Amino acid sequence: MTDQPEFLPMTREEAERLGIDRFDIILVTGDAYVDHPSFGTALLGRVLWDAGFSVGVIAQPDWRSDADFQRLGTPRLFFSVSAGNVDSLVNAFTPNLKRRSSDVYSPGGRLLRPDRATLVYTDRVHALFPGTPIVIGGIEASLRRFAHYDYWSDSVRQSILADAPADLLVFGMGERQVVTIARRLAAGEAAGSLTDIPGTAYRLDLKTWRSTDHAGYVVLPGYEEVREDRYAYARAFAQHYREQDPLRGRTVAQPHPKTVIIQNPPSMPLASIELDRVYELPYARATHPSYTEPVPALEPVRFSVVSHRGCFGSCSFCALTHHQGRIIQSRSIDSIVREVERMAAMPEFTGVVQDVGGPTANMYGIHCDRWDDAGTCPDRRCIDCPTLERSHKEQLRLLKRLREIPGVKHVFIASGIRYDLIPPEEQEYLAHVCEGHISGHLKVAPEHVSERVCSCMGKPPRDVFDAFRKRFEALQGGKPKRQYLVPYFMSGHPGCRITDMVELAEYVRDTDLYTEQVQDFTPTPMSISTTIYHTGLDPFTLEEVYVPKGREKRVQRALMHYRDPKNYGLVREGLRAAGREDLIGNTWKCLIPARGGGPSRTGRKKKGRRP
Repeated sequence: MTDQPEFLPMTREEAERLGIDRFDIILVTGDAYVDHPSFGTALLGRVLWDAGFSVGVIAQPDWRSDADFQRLGTPRLFFSVSAGNVDSLVNAFTPNLKRRSSDVYSPGGRLLRPDRATLVYTDRVHALFPGTPIVIGGIEASLRRFAHYDYWSDSVRQSILADAPADLLVFGMGERQVVTIARRLAAGEAAGSLTDIPGTAYRLDLKTWRSTDHAGYVVLPGYEEVREDRYAYARAFAQHYREQDPLRGRTVAQPHPKTVIIQNPPSMPLASIELDRVYELPYARATHPSYTEPVPALEPVRFSVVSHRGCFGSCSFCALTHHQGRIIQSRSIDSIVREVERMAAMPEFTGVVQDVGGPTANMYGIHCDRWDDAGTCPDRRCIDCPTLERSHKEQLRLLKRLREIPGVKHVFIASGIRYDLIPPEEQEYLAHVCEGHISGHLKVAPEHVSERVCSCMGKPPRDVFDAFRKRFEALQGGKPKRQYLVPYFMSGHPGCRITDMVELAEYVRDTDLYTEQVQDFTPTPMSISTTIYHTGLDPFTLEEVYVPKGREKRVQRALMHYRDPKNYGLVREGLRAAGREDLIGNTWKCLIPARGGGPSRTGRKKKGRRP
C-alpha cells in the first residue's frame, strides 16, 4: 500500500512538504474536505493515492474568482469535479422550495457552494485549464446523466453532460472508474478515447452517431421528445431503469440537440476484499486542519462504519438503483473489526460506535447466487423473491465481534432496518437488536399505511408493519426503560390523496406513534416517483397516477402534524375536503377540536407513547 499523508493536501505548501511539484489529479468538491470514508472526496482521493497517484483537493472554491481554482496548478492527468455528498439543489432548498439558511457540509454551516455546483465548477475549470481533461461525478452528476425532470426549475433539463464541458461522467460508486481513467491517461491515451469504461458516460457528436451501427444499444427517446411528451419521458425512464445492472445492462444512448449521451453498463461491484481495502485506508476521521470551525455533517457519522453497499428494496422514491445498485456488497467481519479497533484507539472515541450499516443496515451479508453470474432478475424485485436467503446470522456475528472490542461500550444501528426483511420466526434477532444496539429508538420506514400509496411507493402493505410493531411492543414488557419505534412517514407522494393522509393520521392517533420524522416528497432526479410526479404516469405500465401538487401538498403534510395548533386551518381544510368532518370536535376520536370548543383530547398520552 502506497504511503499516504495524514490529510490530502489542499495547498502548495502541503504539496511541497510531500515532495510534490505537480499533482496527478485535482479533486474539486462542493463540500468541505472531511477525511472520512462517508465523504466521497476523501474516499476517492485515498483510493487514487493508494493506486500510486498524487491527489490535491480544492474544497468549496469561490466560483466568482479564479484564485481558488488556480491554487494547486494544472494536474498532470485530470480534474475531478463533484458537487459534494448531496445534490446541490437538494442541499440548498427545502421540499417546498424555500432556501435553507445553512449547509451542514460547510465549516460553521456557512453557505459556500453555488446552485448546480457541478456545472458552475466545471465551467470555471474548463475556462482556466482548457487543455486539461475534466471528469465529473458524485450524486449530482450521477443522477442527472440522462435528460431529467428538474423540480427546482419545473422543467425537463438536458443530461448534465450535455451542458457541462467535461470529458467523462462517472456514475455510481466511482473507485474502479477513477483508477482506470487515471491509469489509462497516465499510459498516454487521450481522454476522448476512453469510451469503453463501465460506470461512465460520454458524449458522441451527431455526425459520428449517425454513422454508427446502433445494434446493441438501447436508444432512448431524445431530449426534445421527452421534454414535450410525457409518455416518451416515462418510456425513456423505464428503458434506462432496466439497464442498471452491471452483468446484464446494455449500453444506453440518448440523442440531444447538439450531441448524443452514451452510458456504458454500470461498473462491476467491488468484491469483499476490494471493499475492505477501500474502507481500511488511513482516514483521519476529522476535518482538514485548516478549518477553524466544525463541519456539522461530520459529528453524526464520525465514529460510524460502512458495512456494505447496495439496496434491493427498490423503493420508488429512492434513486439507489441508479447509483449503488441492487447487488449487496458486504465487507468482511475481520475488516470491520480492524476499523473499529483503530477508532477505539483514537483519543476522541468515547466508546460509542454510532452506526454500523449501509443504505439498509440489516441487508449486511445477504447474498443471492444469481448475482455472481447473471445479475439481478429483470422481471422481479429482490425484496419480493421467496428464494432470497434472508438470514441475519452474519449481521449478528458482526455485532457480537464488535461488542467484544476493548474500549467499545455500545454498537448502535442508527441507519435503520428494513422490518419486512425480518421473518416472524426471527424474533430472537429483533430482541437482540433491541437489547443491545439501539439507544432507546428504533428507526423504521413504513412511509405510509394506505394500500394504494404503499403500492405506489414500492413499500410493504400496512399489515406487515402492524405485525412488526406488535412484535416490537411485545419485547417491551417488563423493561425498566422502554424503547420506542421512530417511524418515517411521507406526505405528498404520487398516488396519495387527502383521504389517504387522513387514514394515516387516524393510524397515528390509534397507535400513538411518534411522528416527528415526516418528509414531504421531493422529486429528486432519476427516481420512479419523480417520473410519476412529472408525467402522471407509471413508467412501467403507462397507467395514469394521481399526483398531489401545490396547496394540497401543504394540507397533506399538515395532516401528519395534526397535533400542532399552527396546522389547525390546513388540517380542518383537509378533513372537510375528505368529507371527514366527524374528525373535527371534542370527542376522543377527533383529530382537531371544533373551533371555540374545549381542549381536544387528541393530545392525550397513552401508555407506550414516546414522551
